Amino acid sequence: MIKVNISAVSGQKVSAMLPRALEAHNALRNKTGRGGDFLGWVDLPAKADEAELARIKAAALKIKTDSQVLLVCGIGGSYLGARAVIEALRGSFYNIKKKDTPDIFFVGNNLSSGYMAEILSLVEHKDFSINVISKSGTTTEPAVAFRILKNLIEHRYGKEGAKKRVYATTDISKGALRQMAGAEGYETFVIPDDVGGRYSVLTPVGLLPIAAAGIDIDALLAGAREGMELCAEPGEGNPAWRYAIARNVLLSEGKRTEIMASYNPSFVFLAEWYKQLYGESEGKEGKGIFPAAVNFTADLHSMGQYIQEGARDIFETVLLVSRPDANIKVPEDADDLDGLNFLAGKPLADIEREAFRGTYLAHSDGHVPNLVIEIDKADERNLGALLYFYEYACGISGYLLGVNPFDQPGVESYKKNMFALLGKPGYEEQGKALAARLDF
Repeated sequence: MIKVNISAVSGQKVSAMLPRALEAHNALRNKTGRGGDFLGWVDLPAKADEAELARIKAAALKIKTDSQVLLVCGIGGSYLGARAVIEALRGSFYNIKKKDTPDIFFVGNNLSSGYMAEILSLVEHKDFSINVISKSGTTTEPAVAFRILKNLIEHRYGKEGAKKRVYATTDISKGALRQMAGAEGYETFVIPDDVGGRYSVLTPVGLLPIAAAGIDIDALLAGAREGMELCAEPGEGNPAWRYAIARNVLLSEGKRTEIMASYNPSFVFLAEWYKQLYGESEGKEGKGIFPAAVNFTADLHSMGQYIQEGARDIFETVLLVSRPDANIKVPEDADDLDGLNFLAGKPLADIEREAFRGTYLAHSDGHVPNLVIEIDKADERNLGALLYFYEYACGISGYLLGVNPFDQPGVESYKKNMFALLGKPGYEEQGKALAARLDF
């Protein structure tokens, strides 16, 4: 289901790190490591609440029935996982396809007035629903967006109509959004206390919008259970161990940036999800591997030059799909003016595979170590397993690095400065001091 090729890494160094990987593995399984209060995701696929899943499916069916658009309002882990899965499984052009599911747009992940204006224009003459996702309800970007959208939906449908079109995914008992949902009568779904945002894609955070897109969430969770079983086995054969150890061996050799590469344009947001997962989990205490991403072959004509001949502090991890989704072949051309008749009759998937193999050798020759992660097919089962694999490998890798992979203290710094500069009550003096330091 998931194959991990780490032949670019010293086998001796991998073996030397196995005892530490076992310690990390046991800390995750027993929930005894740093951040142990946020390890609910480890056994989550095996603990699916059937009643909650039934509510998610019912809400998704209602959205499909009464809405042409679903606006998913959240930031970070509150939207990246859902968007990654929807685009990976339904394609880059999901919103313009003819289908029996709503268009899905993601809001609350920025503060751009232009972006919000476009969203408002997109729903101007369409029936829509909102899934607002926030544990606290006070994170600035989604809170501001939801205030604007709440005003719109209430004007469009009235208070009674609006409450039937807003779905709040939030804390089980506390927080501003929980309080608002109770007061307004919104249907609510729970973000588990022991699951952090970037590990929440297999909770209602991701499952409701994913189900609204017509994706089989039972199959997704079944795949995640298979991934969980795969990652539960200790030893070098565990794919999560192999990936986590390889990353840390390469870091010890001065490779400080990991570039996730894929050959599928629909995986762009899967790469964005990976960037948050690993960046927020490992980037602390002056440590960490910087997560970057490229999409090939397009980026071979831009970033390819840097990867081939730039600073040699990088390594590449290529995500491959063994079986293509379509069988498209290159046609013969009588004139052959482009000189491509040597490819006539070849499947496009075979050409892509040779592009990968050629790139693998070129970058390896350019002293960029290449790891390869391969799945059978881009379907619910394989993607569910892949999501779990990335999460588990991240936990192992963070513990090998010596950090707590489940907190994000640095995220709060910009928020405090922004509140102060905006004049939030209680931040007035700090705001003056910060403003004095700025010359723009």
